[in-house]
Amino acid sequence: MTTVKGLDWPALVRAGLKGLRLTPDQFWALTPAELQVMLGTTGAQVPLLSKGLEALMAAYPDISERDM
Repeated sequence: MTTVKGLDWPALVRAGLKGLRLTPDQFWALTPAELQVMLGTTGAQVPLLSKGLEALMAAYPDISERDM
C-alpha cells in the first residue's frame, strides 16, 4: 500500500467513516483524490470577488458589433 505523506489521516478517516458514512472497506478502497472529491475539497472554486471580477472584465471586455 502506498502512503501519502502530509495528510491528516485521523481527520480523513473520521470524515470518511462518520461524515460520509462509508464502511472501512469503502474508505480504504478510495484513492486520496477520490476522497477529496467526495469531501468537496478539491477543485473548489473560491467566490469571484470584486477585484477578480474587475480583472476578468478588463481582460475580456464585452464588445458588441456596434462597438467594432
